[in-house]
Amino acid sequence: MTNPRVRKIADRIQVIVAEMLELRIKDPRLGFITVTDVRLSGDSQHATVYYTVLGTEDEQTATAVALESAKGVLRAEVGRQLGMRLVPTLAFAPDVLPEGARHLDEVLAKAREADAAVAAAREGARPAGEADPYKKPREIVEDDDADDAEE
Repeated sequence: MTNPRVRKIADRIQVIVAEMLELRIKDPRLGFITVTDVRLSGDSQHATVYYTVLGTEDEQTATAVALESAKGVLRAEVGRQLGMRLVPTLAFAPDVLPEGARHLDEVLAKAREADAAVAAAREGARPAGEADPYKKPREIVEDDDADDAEE
């Protein structure tokens, strides 16, 4: 979807669908829904609307059913407001991005805890050998008396 025209149409579809869900669709099965993104095919014939729903698993499935039943009304309104000759078909898909972000947050929290445990263990630790275990080059001592004897 690199075409700027397609991106503008997708953004407009997102706004139209969000407004319709908020103001005109009065289905009681519809939960607390947020339209997160719209992906449009290159020929502007198929639009996938990504959404998130806050709530239990039952509320999420009920919202999916409500969206499928309201698909025709939403598509008609999209066609009316866009004024396009061919109105894209709408497909609704739950957005998995929040679950992935939540999983990454959990992994990062575990990593922070492990780093804190290592830092706490390192607090009173001392090296096992010498303080500086690396070999140093030998210092050459020049003897002035030996130089005088050779001359």
